[in-house]
Amino acid sequence: MQRKSNKRLKLLKGEIFMYFVLLALVIAIPTVNVFSKALLSETNIKTEKLRSKIVKQESTNESLEMQVNELVSMENIQKIAKLYGLSYISDNIVIIDNE
Repeated sequence: MQRKSNKRLKLLKGEIFMYFVLLALVIAIPTVNVFSKALLSETNIKTEKLRSKIVKQESTNESLEMQVNELVSMENIQKIAKLYGLSYISDNIVIIDNE
């Protein structure tokens, strides 16, 4: 009758280190992947908020530009001149060019 020997395989130090590194990689790779996707998502949200602010500011700028053009119109200038008793003489107007 033969006896079965219960010999346990001993792992070498290099093998233990390799298993430890493999386990660390198995845990670290998905964690880093999730973290990077969360960071990307946060960046995309900030980008969309900035785009929204830019669109809103452009709309405000257009509205203000329309108001300025309306206030600078010749009819409005003549109304204000009449209101304050002033007269409009086109010979007195000097155009200054920014060039």
